[in-house]
Amino acid sequence: MTEVGALAPGKAKGPSTMNSLLLKVYVQLQNLVDDEEGQDLVEYGLITALLAFGWVAGVKSIATALNTAFGNISTSLGSYVS
Repeated sequence: MTEVGALAPGKAKGPSTMNSLLLKVYVQLQNLVDDEEGQDLVEYGLITALLAFGWVAGVKSIATALNTAFGNISTSLGSYVS
């Protein structure tokens, strides 16, 4: 006894097998669309990227301020040595 839609040996695929295959593909695509499992990871990645951008911008302004401060110290020390 064979299952409904199962192929007998030597027979070509019929419309019911093709419909079954298309239905399986459709269900898999719907599962991919409805799956929200990786969404949190993407959100965390975006937050991390935003924080990194802010950190780089902040470090650049701190570096400029430190460069100015050390330049002033160098000028002051240079005037005392000369």
